[in-house]
Amino acid sequence: MRKITIIGGGVAGLTAARSLRDRGAEITLIERGDGIGPQACSWWAGGMLAPFCEGESAEEPVVRLGQEAADWWAEHTGAVRRAGSLVVSAARDQADLRRFARRTTGFREVSGAEIAALEPDLGSRFSRGLFFEDEAHLAPRLALRALRDGLARDGVRFERGEADPAEHAARGLTVDCRGFAARDTLADLRGVKGEMLVLSCPDVTLSRPVRLLHPRIPLYVVPRDDGIFMLGATMIEGAAGRHVSARALLELLSAAYALNPAFGEAEVLEIGVDSRPAFADNLPRIRRAGDLIRVNGLYRHGFLLAPACARMLAEMIFDNVQPEVMDATAA
Repeated sequence: MRKITIIGGGVAGLTAARSLRDRGAEITLIERGDGIGPQACSWWAGGMLAPFCEGESAEEPVVRLGQEAADWWAEHTGAVRRAGSLVVSAARDQADLRRFARRTTGFREVSGAEIAALEPDLGSRFSRGLFFEDEAHLAPRLALRALRDGLARDGVRFERGEADPAEHAARGLTVDCRGFAARDTLADLRGVKGEMLVLSCPDVTLSRPVRLLHPRIPLYVVPRDDGIFMLGATMIEGAAGRHVSARALLELLSAAYALNPAFGEAEVLEIGVDSRPAFADNLPRIRRAGDLIRVNGLYRHGFLLAPACARMLAEMIFDNVQPEVMDATAA
């Protein structure tokens, strides 16, 4: 049985552990925090498995490889909800909706009546939209816990602490999945700040993620259970700042109010900030130098692309297959 050490217990590390364990590897996973928690970028994710929507601004591999995600998460966590994604815009922003449609595939146009049928609590506020029927979503924290619990049951050993990937690689095959923390060794890794809110609003019911296009700050709202919603998210270049800006808070709440005025009475449960690790083209990389492999750069596509990255990592290790699209050059 091949022994592999994984450093980093976020979405990249856990999915890598699952794929490698399924190939028969003996896994030790080292994480700096105590299990799944706010220290990980994955904690603050929206959980949208929406490859076609992401095609509006992402490169082609994101759309293609992201189509693996829903089935993978369903198989390994059972946490996936397949209700599609809905994209709408205010009447004054119809040009944004048309532009979104030109840049994406996998949708059908829906009328105001169809929008109201899909999401009754949006009422008659929107006259046109795009429905991406084959997309899905999940609750990230529940999915990560389910994934971690399954790994523990299957014999993966979890250790807590800081770890030097190079030191571990000197003793055996090591996979560095530390995300933005790996900037100490990845000079071309940058941080993209994301800001989001978690609201409690029992007066609103949504069945699927809804994206409201807006010229300044496009909003997505992802429903959880019991009237809980994740609102996000900004994308600010540079990793500076550990707190949500006042402007972002105001604009996120204003956009949510435009979606449904009942959000004006919502309780703010959490305000979160993370630094998403990204390379220049916003695509991930798998880089190998001897017994040290680095998996990083998932940007805002962690839950969407981590399964494909994990699959390609396993194929690299066990089948000597160079990862498709990814950069397999020296770290």
